[in-house]
Amino acid sequence: MRALVVYCHPVAESFTAGVRDAVIRGLMAAGHEVDLLDLYGEGVDPVMGREERLAYHEPGLNTVRIAGHLERVKQADALIFVAPTWWYGPPAMLKGWLERVLVPHETFGMPKPFRSLERRLTNIRVLAAVSSLGSPWYWWLWIGQPGRRILLDGIGGIIHPRARKLWLALHSMDSASAERRAAFLAKVEARFARL
Repeated sequence: MRALVVYCHPVAESFTAGVRDAVIRGLMAAGHEVDLLDLYGEGVDPVMGREERLAYHEPGLNTVRIAGHLERVKQADALIFVAPTWWYGPPAMLKGWLERVLVPHETFGMPKPFRSLERRLTNIRVLAAVSSLGSPWYWWLWIGQPGRRILLDGIGGIIHPRARKLWLALHSMDSASAERRAAFLAKVEARFARL
């Protein structure tokens, strides 16, 4: 399986970097091919400018600035996000990447009245996200889990209908002990080794 790991964190020595490494170790232990897309490392511009927005619904024109990243998504069997949850959602860098790369006509067909989106990323058979949150789990449930819903449910509507989905999260990150963090990293690696 070819796994595209979309990693998003501005600090090289962050806990999220450790999560990324655990995901990759697990995938490689399972024999999968890994394509790492480091949004900050590659200097991705998350901002959709005026001209890009005007071309957003135009087939061909809407891929000019993001063709390389779109091709990597289309070549993947698994799409895996590794990013913290900030203010209940993905970091702006990741949200901007989603808005710019998952464009209509390429990743989904525009919806018609009383019909859902047409799925065009049916190559994606596994969709996963691994995150850390400052909030405790019960508050995350109360808020409605917006970050998880964007990544798994929103994107889940344009990938293969029977794709496996996985969400792993470390809650109360700001007060988590070193032991709890290490246990989470071990859990992440073990889970991806079973994919």
